[in-house]
Amino acid sequence: MPSAKINEATQREWRELGFFYDRDDSAKEWRIAGSKGNLNCFVKILRDYAADARNDVISEHEHYGPYMYLEIGTWSTPEITDHWIAGPLDKLLELAAVVESRIEQANVGDSIELREAFSPASPYEIVLEVKDESFDPALADSACW
Repeated sequence: MPSAKINEATQREWRELGFFYDRDDSAKEWRIAGSKGNLNCFVKILRDYAADARNDVISEHEHYGPYMYLEIGTWSTPEITDHWIAGPLDKLLELAAVVESRIEQANVGDSIELREAFSPASPYEIVLEVKDESFDPALADSACW
């Protein structure tokens, strides 16, 4: 069992990331949860990654979150797998625009699926869960309480 200091650090890292994520391998889904403002942090990650010219190399990648298993990467074609969300930088920018647009139109309680818009043939789905503005991503991680 992690110490109180480890749990506090994990909670802080979720809050700094701005949203909660988890990967459900049985459902083959990346689930990303947050308020509209929180989910825009995911948009920012995608845009920042795609804007960095150093990432314009196949297999380049960045890890995010307290457990570092959310990975955004560069690949020759868009894909969503158990390993990562990846594609050419221009396609990641397009994904960011789709996410931003769908968040803007969403209501609290909505689930937004992104595979069809980004990579229809991918084995995994990305599901955004729109929560209310009081959503705390740290509270969604039962492992750090």
